Amino acid sequence: MTVELAEHHESLRKVVRDFAETEGAPHAARWDRERVFPVDTVREMGELGLFGITAPEEFGGAGGDITSLCIAIEELGRVDQSVGITLSAGVGLGITPIASFGTREQQERWLPDLVAGRALAAFGLTEPEAGSDAGATRTTARLEGDDWVIDGAKAFITNSGTDITSVVTVTTRTGTRQDGSAEISAILVPAGTPGFTVEPAYDKLGWHASDTHGLSFDACRVPQSNLLGRRGRGFRQFLATLDDGRIAIAALALGLSRACLEASLAYAGERTAFGRPIGANQGVAFPLADLDVAVESSRLLVYTAARLRDAGADPAEVSRAAARAKLYATEAAVSATRTATQVFGGYGFIEEYPVARFYRDAKILEVGEGTSEVQRIVLARAMGLPVG
Repeated sequence: MTVELAEHHESLRKVVRDFAETEGAPHAARWDRERVFPVDTVREMGELGLFGITAPEEFGGAGGDITSLCIAIEELGRVDQSVGITLSAGVGLGITPIASFGTREQQERWLPDLVAGRALAAFGLTEPEAGSDAGATRTTARLEGDDWVIDGAKAFITNSGTDITSVVTVTTRTGTRQDGSAEISAILVPAGTPGFTVEPAYDKLGWHASDTHGLSFDACRVPQSNLLGRRGRGFRQFLATLDDGRIAIAALALGLSRACLEASLAYAGERTAFGRPIGANQGVAFPLADLDVAVESSRLLVYTAARLRDAGADPAEVSRAAARAKLYATEAAVSATRTATQVFGGYGFIEEYPVARFYRDAKILEVGEGTSEVQRIVLARAMGLPVG
């Protein structure tokens, strides 16, 4: 079985690959070392149309499919995972909720600049004590007159503190349902709103060129009209976009596995030991053969999930395919970086070589957009198992 993509998909791949190799690859190591968020490159990605791949045409987007977005994320992630996640979060967590659930006024206010890459949006879901259990949100919003007043904190929020971040969608508790569960709603909070503080950037293991902050809200007041979608539907709205995000992260992981395979093959052919290339040794050749299988398996799972999503398949089928892709591709990427580091030997432990960066960048893939454990729960339940 092979993945056959349309001609326009392959044309897009070539455009993004050329961009990644000319505008990303020469700078990726420095961005990582200096922890630089490459805002100018992000703007160039916008000019290239990457943030608008799936956005409505009326707001400057291409109205394209998830397959196209995955291709762009895969090619960017092959060169720089930080840039890849910037696009993934900028579209899936920034643009998509507003495009899907926003009022016409909200869409006209925010989408043109977001789609063009002149601005970024973030999604504030995770909290210090509410990660996988996102329903345990503690951030609150209460109505006072015509305003929402927000109090609480968010953690690990991508694209939330850049110079071009314009708005953050924040999930909040806006009340309590009759059954005692939290009523969770999503509210748009513009950057710079009084009472909204972007905390200092995290000192992360990897993704050094990606922007990630904690957020705090202290009597942060925004108009009632900033409610995104219906009151009490915030968590459902997030779940509706979650499968797309999992497919996108799987594509990011695929890009990383490809990078590991390509770098390892090149090194195994050039590096000699005992008078011959190290790739002639089974101890090197066999792990790379396994890595080739992992890359192709990840590719099949990623683009099968994307194809199902684009075809409007049953949501349960899409959710299961997204979980498979996310689980396998991300764990394969972590293994790929281990293999690549081992092939490079001592040099794999030196920051001069990209595999060291790959190694550091990989682990978060098993965590973001739902941990590996969460994906296993999704799949187990889909098989009828009463796992909790």
